[in-house]
Amino acid sequence: MSKQLTRRDFIKSAAIGATGVVMFPQFLASCKQNKGDDNGSNDGIIRLGFIGLGRQAMYLLNGYLDFPDVRVVAGSDVYGIKRDRFVKRVNTYYAQDDKQVEVETYENYKDLLARKDIDAVIIASPDHWHAFMAIDACKAKKNIYLEKPLTFTIKEGQLLNKAVRDNGVILAVGSQQRSDINFQHAVKMVQEGKIGKIERVNAYVGAPPTPYDLPEETVPADLNWPLWLGPSEFVHYNSQLNPPISLDPEQNEQFWGAWRWYKELGGGFTTDWGAHMFDIAQWALGMDESGPIEIIPAGFEETKYLTFIYANGTVVTEEPFNEQKTKGVKFWGDKGWIEVSRGHFLASDDSLLPPKTEELEGVYETKIPHLENFVNALKTKTEPVVPVEIGHRSCTVCTLGNIAYDLGRPIKWNPKTEAFVDDPEATANRLYNKTYSEGYTL
Repeated sequence: MSKQLTRRDFIKSAAIGATGVVMFPQFLASCKQNKGDDNGSNDGIIRLGFIGLGRQAMYLLNGYLDFPDVRVVAGSDVYGIKRDRFVKRVNTYYAQDDKQVEVETYENYKDLLARKDIDAVIIASPDHWHAFMAIDACKAKKNIYLEKPLTFTIKEGQLLNKAVRDNGVILAVGSQQRSDINFQHAVKMVQEGKIGKIERVNAYVGAPPTPYDLPEETVPADLNWPLWLGPSEFVHYNSQLNPPISLDPEQNEQFWGAWRWYKELGGGFTTDWGAHMFDIAQWALGMDESGPIEIIPAGFEETKYLTFIYANGTVVTEEPFNEQKTKGVKFWGDKGWIEVSRGHFLASDDSLLPPKTEELEGVYETKIPHLENFVNALKTKTEPVVPVEIGHRSCTVCTLGNIAYDLGRPIKWNPKTEAFVDDPEATANRLYNKTYSEGYTL
């Protein structure tokens, strides 16, 4: 973290975009400073709670532990061994740093939210829980760092957006690429017209989700499976959904939780990587407050790739731009092109290349100063680089793609009203407005 902090020149404010500082007056007016209130946080320390303690949370934990003015004080997960790992990791870190911090864990995230001393929560749960946990956090007046994609359905995103603004909290989305110098530079070049009028964009992310087909296995004794499912429809347990870990000897997850690849629980690569790459396309095209007007699924008639058509005629396809099928974005203008992915930048002319910077080691989540951006946003009460509105719009693009896949035909979308155009079947789709399991409502 000490190395990545040298990049503050690129993110001096809590909200740096391709064209400068982004702040929303209506948000700033609604924010209430928590320091010195009944949360008891009058010492300049930001107290964090983690909700969801899986593989992604461990990456984020390693980053947040390194901030001198942050204390991780609580964690929640429905899996007992993950709670134990969290406590062990936090206690080990603070013992080495000679800090006295008491950390507690909870099976139910609502018990964590009930604590008055917690300033913000890091939510890294499976997608089907995002909206419920984040809206509950808003009601508890907790600031939020929420993993992408923002929500499971489009309606959930609309409700979460309202909850954030109604409760005056800060919500930052875990779209780390917006804090990456290469992606920032690519967007800047596109928005400044350096490659001319954008004619098309390739944003390669991968395949949509498939129906759940994993074999049933015995639920571990310390895993609350009904609570893991929560608002989701029932599926039987399989260890690929919660990759096995051990504490003695220590063995962390060897692969990502497979829930993301199945329709019942996730959005496949369309949302998992689309929340990054479609997000960059939206940003560069100036569509952060809008979206496509028509979505055509791959396989419909002669359409080879999932296709998004914008009102200005720009076409975005979920199409590889190289033989390696790198997950990234390529912008085609009438005066040149730029392609960008993590650790990769090519352009039709050397004048379009970003300035050279030190290549940092480590996982992407912590070597890019995205976590620092959230901490700065909490301190300054300004918008993070990816606020809830942007997260919702980018998530909507991904979800529209999956709805088109579900229906097997083109759909038309009104980004201004956030509604389908004369399409009751699309409006009734599970990814637009879902029916939850008994006892769960939003």
